[in-house]
Amino acid sequence: MTSRTEPEVNVNEVSRVSAGTTIKGEIYSPSDIRIDGSFEGRIYSRCKVVVGEKAVITGDIICSNVDFWGKIKGDFYVKDTLSLKGTCTVEGDLHIRRLQVELDAKFNGNCRMITPEEFDTLTGKVAE
Repeated sequence: MTSRTEPEVNVNEVSRVSAGTTIKGEIYSPSDIRIDGSFEGRIYSRCKVVVGEKAVITGDIICSNVDFWGKIKGDFYVKDTLSLKGTCTVEGDLHIRRLQVELDAKFNGNCRMITPEEFDTLTGKVAE
């Protein structure tokens, strides 16, 4: 039996939009972001974006990895892996390297698999 260790994350290095919070604009973060509220605009992160079940996003997400449980009307630009969870609803296009989709996830849009180099070209390296 192999034990897998998860990297330690300092909670003070995770940007968070809590449930009940509404933000409009752009978020730029060099670290992980967790969204549980409502957000309208663009989200840029060098790291991972986690979107909770009750989160509602109108706009684009540009980052390295995403775990997505909520609702979005917008596009994803993901350098590595997008994981669509069973409770999610996505209306928009995916520009991703890898895709993981759970049963019952809802997706309406186009999906294009890209290389890390294409990610840099499409996003202008904003997530770097």
